[in-house]
Amino acid sequence: MTDVKLYTKISSLPESLKSEVIDFIEFISNRRKKAAKKKKKGRTFGYAKDSIILKPGFDDHIEDFKEYM
Repeated sequence: MTDVKLYTKISSLPESLKSEVIDFIEFISNRRKKAAKKKKKGRTFGYAKDSIILKPGFDDHIEDFKEYM
């Protein structure tokens, strides 16, 4: 929908409905701003600390791959 079509439809509405349209537009823009803030938060540093534990000898060479090394 183009801006001109949108403008003509809104201008043909009675004043009471125009105020509802303004309220709805403000609601949508506020909802989008809140969603953008949530996305920007991201993860906090160290959120997965101690969730992965490497066993002793994890980095040791595997005997089966000696001929490739």
